[in-house]
Amino acid sequence: MNVLLVDDEPMMLEQLKVMIKPLCPLWNLYPAVDGSQAMHIIEDLPIHLAFLDIEMPGKSGLELAAELKQRYPNIEIVIITAHQDFDYAKQSIKVGVAEYLTKPLIESELKEVVKRFANDVDFMNYSQIVLRALNIVHDKYDESLNLSNVASMIHVNSSYLSRRFSDEVGLSFSEYVTNYRIEMAKNLLRSNKELSVSDVAEQVGFNRLHYFSTTFKKKLGMSPKEFREKGD
Repeated sequence: MNVLLVDDEPMMLEQLKVMIKPLCPLWNLYPAVDGSQAMHIIEDLPIHLAFLDIEMPGKSGLELAAELKQRYPNIEIVIITAHQDFDYAKQSIKVGVAEYLTKPLIESELKEVVKRFANDVDFMNYSQIVLRALNIVHDKYDESLNLSNVASMIHVNSSYLSRRFSDEVGLSFSEYVTNYRIEMAKNLLRSNKELSVSDVAEQVGFNRLHYFSTTFKKKLGMSPKEFREKGD
């Protein structure tokens, strides 16, 4: 499932990705900072669901919603706004918006919206054991984390946690931790140009720069330095 995320605030885009990805790890998330970038994305692939900020420079979220609906009549659209404005709500209904969320986003409200569109409900029904493991990863990804110490924190057998995690999330525990750290590294590389690549690696939990750079390039096809210079 291809999901478009459009907001002119990079931190908001990162928040959406961080909140949505654990719930639906098989969704393909495509961020854009404005309507122009969003339209460029949809030229190359079909979009099934879009989260759109209502107020952006240039094309507004509602204008973009109307264009998306014209191109993909079956697309589902969620409008996100910092203002609870009745006129916005009316216009949203007119263009066929499915949901309407307000900033700051509340995780439980976003989760309810995501549930509605999840293709595989199993990803929305993690066991308490897996949820606790995910929360630890999200809180402590910058620390030394492995399956054994996380299993110890939540008082379960590591083999049992490994099996449940893989079954429910669709990735092994170590794969998920690595992917999450890389996502956090991408955010730091974009948002804090003063940090060296070595500093970024350390802040997201990689204790060896070479391993960080090799892993980053393997997953993204470019080095951390190239990623930063490209400005993606």
